[in-house]
Amino acid sequence: MLQPRIPVNPLPTGIVTPLVQPTAPTTAVEPMPCSHDHTTAPVPVTTPRTTVQLTPGSAIALAAGGGAVVLVVGAVLVSMLLAVAITGVSVALIAVVLRLLVRDMNKGR
Repeated sequence: MLQPRIPVNPLPTGIVTPLVQPTAPTTAVEPMPCSHDHTTAPVPVTTPRTTVQLTPGSAIALAAGGGAVVLVVGAVLVSMLLAVAITGVSVALIAVVLRLLVRDMNKGR
């Protein structure tokens, strides 16, 4: 009455697995000896991967590309440092001018 019912699911191959119902206990069946070989199949040998071989032309191109990258990154970093330095000098100059103006206002001129 309260036994779970499992639906029959079709496999991707189209074979339908039927629902197995419990049956009366059966007697033990002895396995029959077989005549085929049970050894494992040989594993295929994989070849080692080849390393990347650079020709003189490709080595020069790689070095030139690396040098170009270093130059571009260096130019960007130097320009950022220059921008920070200019900003710092500008803020210091504004602070000096404001201090002089406040001092002049305090003297009553």
